[in-house]
Amino acid sequence: MTSTVRRIIDCFSDCGGCKNGNGNSRQDTLNMNQNTNCAPMLRQGVRLHIQDRYVVMDNGIVQVTLSKPGGIVTGIRYNGIDNLLEVRNKETNRGYWDLHWNEIGGKGIFDVIQGTSFRVIVENEEQVELSFTRTWNPSLEGKYIPLNIDKRFIMLRGSSGFYSYAIYEHLKEWPGFELGETRITFKLRKDKFQYMAIADNRQRYMPFPDDRSNGRGVPLAYPEAVLLVNPMDQRLTGEVDDKYQYSCENKDLRVHGWICFDPPVGFWQITPSDEFRSGGPLKQNLSSHVGPTTLAMFLSAHYAGKYMVPLFETGEPWKKVFGPIFMYFNSAAYGNDPLWLWEDAKIKMMVEVQSWPYSFPASEDFPKSEQRGNVNGRILVQDRYISNENIIASGAYVGLAPPGNAGSWQMESKNYQFWTQANENGLFSIRNIHPGDYNLYAWVPGFIGDYRHEGVITISSGCHIEIGDVIYEPPRDGPTLWEIGIPDRSAAEFYVPDPDPKHVNRLFVNHPDRFRQYGLWDRYAELYPDGDLVYKIGVSDYRKDWFFAQVVRKMGDNAYQGTTWQIKFELNNVDRNGIYKLRVALASATLAELQVRVNDPNSNRPLFTTGLIGRDNAIARHGIHGIYMLYHVDIPATRLVKGENTIFLKQPRCNGPFQGFMYDYIRLEGPPTPC
Repeated sequence: MTSTVRRIIDCFSDCGGCKNGNGNSRQDTLNMNQNTNCAPMLRQGVRLHIQDRYVVMDNGIVQVTLSKPGGIVTGIRYNGIDNLLEVRNKETNRGYWDLHWNEIGGKGIFDVIQGTSFRVIVENEEQVELSFTRTWNPSLEGKYIPLNIDKRFIMLRGSSGFYSYAIYEHLKEWPGFELGETRITFKLRKDKFQYMAIADNRQRYMPFPDDRSNGRGVPLAYPEAVLLVNPMDQRLTGEVDDKYQYSCENKDLRVHGWICFDPPVGFWQITPSDEFRSGGPLKQNLSSHVGPTTLAMFLSAHYAGKYMVPLFETGEPWKKVFGPIFMYFNSAAYGNDPLWLWEDAKIKMMVEVQSWPYSFPASEDFPKSEQRGNVNGRILVQDRYISNENIIASGAYVGLAPPGNAGSWQMESKNYQFWTQANENGLFSIRNIHPGDYNLYAWVPGFIGDYRHEGVITISSGCHIEIGDVIYEPPRDGPTLWEIGIPDRSAAEFYVPDPDPKHVNRLFVNHPDRFRQYGLWDRYAELYPDGDLVYKIGVSDYRKDWFFAQVVRKMGDNAYQGTTWQIKFELNNVDRNGIYKLRVALASATLAELQVRVNDPNSNRPLFTTGLIGRDNAIARHGIHGIYMLYHVDIPATRLVKGENTIFLKQPRCNGPFQGFMYDYIRLEGPPTPC
C-alpha cells in the first residue's frame, strides 16, 4: 500500500496536478493498473468511435461500449479485462436503465428502456456526452410508458469510470400512469466478481447465482429467500441468501459494489446525492446482491408499499432528472490487499459528494451550483415538561420537500428533496436546492412526531435564505408517566432474537444489523409458546423483554393467530377529572390493525383502533422500519384504577405470516399540570 501511494504522488508530480472536467485533481489516477505508466493515459483525451450498431467511449483507462440507438451498456473494458459485464448474458441484460409501470388500473409492465434515436451532445478531448432517447406518441399507448426518456452517458478525460443520468418527461396532454420503480442495473461477470461490499461491516464472499437453483438452493417463505444446501462454495452451506438482507437507507447508500481478486479490480456504483431519490433520507432501497448485480435505485415502493407509487394523471405535466450516478473502477497490483479497493472507493465517493452538483452535465434540466439556492437556520425543541428553556435539536434531520402535510416527505415520490442534519448547536445548512416551492420539514431523534414550517419557501436561482430559528413543539399534553423504547423511528433497540440455526446468514451473526437475519418472525411463537408478551413497567427491560415486532402466532401449516400484548403499570393515584394520553409511534405496519383496550381485554369495542394500515412489508424484508406513523389515544380517567392497570395492544389480522407492527416508542402521559 505504501509503495502504491508513493507511486501515485510521483504521478501527480509528473503530470502537474492535472485537472479533469469537474475541476478536481485527478484522483482517478490512483485506480490505474499499478504495473503501467500513467502518463500516456493522462495525455490521451476522450475518444468516441461510432459504428453501425454500437458506440464506444474510450479515455485510455476505461472503454465503454453501448448499443446504438438503444443505449444499453454491452461492454466495459478495464485493466486488461475485456468485459466486466456478464458476457454470457444477452447484450440487453448487462447494463441498462429499466422501469416498472402500469396504466391506471392496469397490470404492471417491466421495461428495459431502449432508445430509438442517438445523438452526440458533447465531443472533445475533455468530455464526451451521449444521448439515447425514446420519444412517446399516442400510437404507443399501452405498449410503452407515456414518457419521453433521454438517457445520457458521460466520460471525462482521466476518469476511471463513467457517469449516467436520465431525463423523464410527461406532457400535459398524455394519458396517466403509475410508475412503480426505476433504476440502473449492472450485471457483472460471475466468474470474476464474487466479493460484495456495501459498508465497512457489510461485505463478504457471495454465493453464485446458480446456487439459488438447480438443486443447490431451496426456496423459503418467498422467492427472494433461498437456503443454500449444496453451494459451489461449500463454506456457504446452510446459509440463507436474500437480496433484501442487503438493503440500505438512502442516507447511507453512497457507494457499493464488487471486487474481483484476479486481477484485483473493483466495480463500484457511487450515488453522490439523494435529491432525486424518492422518500427522503430514511427510505430503504436495494443495493448489490447475488448476480453479481449492482443497482442504483431512484424510485421504488420497497419498505413503503403502494402508497409510494406515484400516480400521474392526464393533464399533469412532469419532468425529473435522475442522477448522474458514477460507475467507478479501480485496481491494485498483485500482492496488495484487494480489499483496499473498498477503502479507495470510499475516498472516491467523498470526492464525488463534495463535487455535487456536477458542473459538466450538458442538459439544461440539470441546474448547476450557481443556479441553485441555499437555506440556513437553527432548529430548537420546545417541550416544557422536559425543560423551561428551548432545547437545541442537535442531530435533527431537516429538509426541503414539496409542499404537503407534516411527514408527507416520507411518501413523496415525484419531485426532489434536499436534506441535512443539524450540528451540535442545532444549526443547519441545506445547499444546492433546485429552484421551486418547498416546505421545510424536520424530525428530531429523541422526540416524537414531525415538524413542518409554516408557509412555502420559494427557492430561486442563486438565492441565500436565512430562516433563523425554527421551533418544534412535539406532541405533548402532560408529564411522562412511563415510556418504552427510544423515539428514533426504528425498532432496533428492542429484543431481536437469534435466527433459527438452520436459517443463518453468517454475515449478521453478532452484527449491529442482526435484525437482517431471515425468519425472525417465526421466533416469536417459539419464545412465547404459552401466551403473548407481557411487559411490566419498572421491572421489564425493553432491550430484552419487548420483541422487536408484534407478529402473528404460527399455529400450524398456513394457520396463524392474532396476538395481544400487555403493558402493566402502577398508578399511585388517578386524577378523576383528567384525560391521560397514550402516544404510540409505529416504525412499521403491514396489513395490520392496532386495537387499544384498557383494563378490559374482552370489551367488544376497543378504546381506539387504527383500522387496517400499512403495506411496507418490513417484517419480511428485514427492514427494522418502514413508514413512520404516530397515534394519540385519549384514556379517560374512568378507565384507570389506583394500583395495577393493564393496556392491551391487540393485532387481530392474521391471514399470513408477515402481518404486524414494529413499534418505535410508546409513552403514557398524565393529565396536564402547571409547568
